[in-house]
Amino acid sequence: MDINIGFALLLTTLAGLSTGIGSLIALFIRKLNTSYLSFLLGISAGVMVYISFTELLGTAIDDVGLLKANIAFFVGIVVFALIDILVPHSYEEESAEDHNFDLLGNKKKKTPSMSAIKRGGIFIAIGIAIHNFPEGLITFSAAATGDVSLGVLIAVAVALHNIPEGIAVSVPILYST
Repeated sequence: MDINIGFALLLTTLAGLSTGIGSLIALFIRKLNTSYLSFLLGISAGVMVYISFTELLGTAIDDVGLLKANIAFFVGIVVFALIDILVPHSYEEESAEDHNFDLLGNKKKKTPSMSAIKRGGIFIAIGIAIHNFPEGLITFSAAATGDVSLGVLIAVAVALHNIPEGIAVSVPILYST
């Protein structure tokens, strides 16, 4: 077992810096609007959910078989769709007549406030920093154990996972500034 601390640090650093690749997408935004913000956040969330499900589904297929795993997957989708339909949403309860004007009678804008968007981006950044700490530990540990292929594999998986995280953090903060 050959421990190479330098190589482990390099892989961990590269995997962590891949969040910046997702953040670079914000540099290409020409016109800021809420639909573009929503689209990018939806894409980043979708990619993260897809990666999580494919990893979990692969393990489930190995454990219980292809048919049972796929049935459970699609039953889960139906259950969450039913929950979304049955649980009332707070935005549906608000009356449009009560909330269209401020105290001075001026028409309110329907867009979220910039401070709320910025605060959301900062909270996402804090959550991702906490989330990335164990990723760094596992990437470093896998690379430092001497199994180069395992270290590289985990570093690539973490790097691919971190790109949509960079989008999720940078776009709301850019949009709010």
